[in-house]
Amino acid sequence: MMTVKTSYDVIVLGAGSMGMAAGYYLAKQGVDVLLIDAFDPPHTYGSHHGDTRIIRHAYGEGREYVPLAIRAQALWDELGKISKKKIFEQTGVLGFGPKGSAFIDEAISSAEEYSLQLELMNGYEIGKRWPGITLPTDYMGCYEPASGVLFSENCISAYRELALELGADLLTNTPVEDIEAFPNAVKVYTKEAAYHAKKLIISGGAWNKKLLSTLQLDLPLQPKRQTVGWFKSDEALYQSSKFPAFFVDMPTGVYYGFPSLEGSGLKIGRHDFGQDIDPDTMDREFGNFPEDEGYIRSFLKTYMPQAEGELRQGRVCIYTKTPDEHFIIDLHPQYAHISIAAGFSGHGFKFASVVGEILSQLAIEGKTEHDISLFSIKRKTLQQTLQK
Repeated sequence: MMTVKTSYDVIVLGAGSMGMAAGYYLAKQGVDVLLIDAFDPPHTYGSHHGDTRIIRHAYGEGREYVPLAIRAQALWDELGKISKKKIFEQTGVLGFGPKGSAFIDEAISSAEEYSLQLELMNGYEIGKRWPGITLPTDYMGCYEPASGVLFSENCISAYRELALELGADLLTNTPVEDIEAFPNAVKVYTKEAAYHAKKLIISGGAWNKKLLSTLQLDLPLQPKRQTVGWFKSDEALYQSSKFPAFFVDMPTGVYYGFPSLEGSGLKIGRHDFGQDIDPDTMDREFGNFPEDEGYIRSFLKTYMPQAEGELRQGRVCIYTKTPDEHFIIDLHPQYAHISIAAGFSGHGFKFASVVGEILSQLAIEGKTEHDISLFSIKRKTLQQTLQK
């Protein structure tokens, strides 16, 4: 959608997962908002493609995330009702690993603290309930029946359609060339025009580091090349009506995956591996590195052998990691009218709905009702990198 206006209340740079959600929540409140994206979301250049994402509520990355996960789930459910699109499927989510896994232990502790339904079992019990999994008997696991799968591209399409219906403007295939900040306003430059706004949200995913550098802010954001594959699998064992989404924490690697949805085959990726890349020059062809398929096929051969069929398709996407793998959601240290959402480190999509709500509140009020202290730009793991 093209626009002839050049002045807005709020500009959102990066209309992917977080940005598109923010655009919707701003437009819903009658804010005059412009979204700008270098591509045409949903697209295959960032971190939201590949059909599906897991949403978990019992959270191994830290119990501080649980209230946000619960709010995110409520907003996703609301989006499904409003948009009539398929947003969420309650497949349940299974986590497992060797006894003593800090990730599994934290997921269990977070469920206890917030009274979430979580079923605990050992490796034998997991294999008995889901015969498609072969584990040592002394492994431990936790199953959260209320969790499941988000359809990521549907999520972004739904937010896009609703935001536009509510009056938001969207510029696609429009890279930003520069940002100029003033005490109470911003100016955003593209090749075609310059756009003014009172407030700015920067949510550019793997391009955030480059965007923020125009505002003399250097954050430790490292984009990484990530791969996922879909494998021909025994539908009697792995279809979504019988098999959960899953995450696995092992000394040899951290993996995540999805049941076969409508015959797609089991989908799996490795979470803790990825080459450092520049998003503008990265290799986007699956299979150009042996580990693209090698790591995930090796996992399947060991733990889910009936899913180790032919590779049906492979995709390449991007994680943008912070040193501690916690997000950055905060106001710019020098410009309180500029909000930043960055570094979602491969586990952020499930929160896109609530992050959009948070960003809309930061833009309108300069604060949010949600506790985002964990994501402060001033925390120790980031502070030493800031350019004053």
